[in-house]
Amino acid sequence: MGYIVKTPEEIQGNVFSMIGSDWMLVTAQNGEKYNTMTASWGGMGVLWGKPVAFIFIRPQRYTYTFLENTDRFTLSFFGGACRDALALCGRVSGRDTDKIREAGLVPFSTNDGYMSFREASVILECRKLYADFIKEENMLDTSLMEHYKAGDFHKMYIAEITRGLIQE
Repeated sequence: MGYIVKTPEEIQGNVFSMIGSDWMLVTAQNGEKYNTMTASWGGMGVLWGKPVAFIFIRPQRYTYTFLENTDRFTLSFFGGACRDALALCGRVSGRDTDKIREAGLVPFSTNDGYMSFREASVILECRKLYADFIKEENMLDTSLMEHYKAGDFHKMYIAEITRGLIQE
């Protein structure tokens, strides 16, 4: 199976389901090495006149190191048949094990510097535009601090969606 290139505006789907319920893999590459993690926080929209995605990564995640050392990453979305693989990629660190092999995913380079997986039904190639940490002093609803009892605030990345790939 191959992929059809689409503009971000041509991508179909409910972003709330795609991210919050179905989950996605965030994948970043540095040279020959890459890592991925499951995410269920994020979104998509338009900012600065560009189609964007925004993701949130804690600094202790192994994927964070990869994101910090590149300006590119992919967001990959899968059908229900890959739910166990995504659960494993969210539970196991690539720092400790070859979780991609263990999950049974087949990696491939979609473009120069972008990695994803053959099982993905939708792939978004993203280029970082902005990054900053969530800050306690900016929390308007302090009940949200329950997510940060350990003080491990997420870093938010806003990225332009430069290209979409839809599985044929």
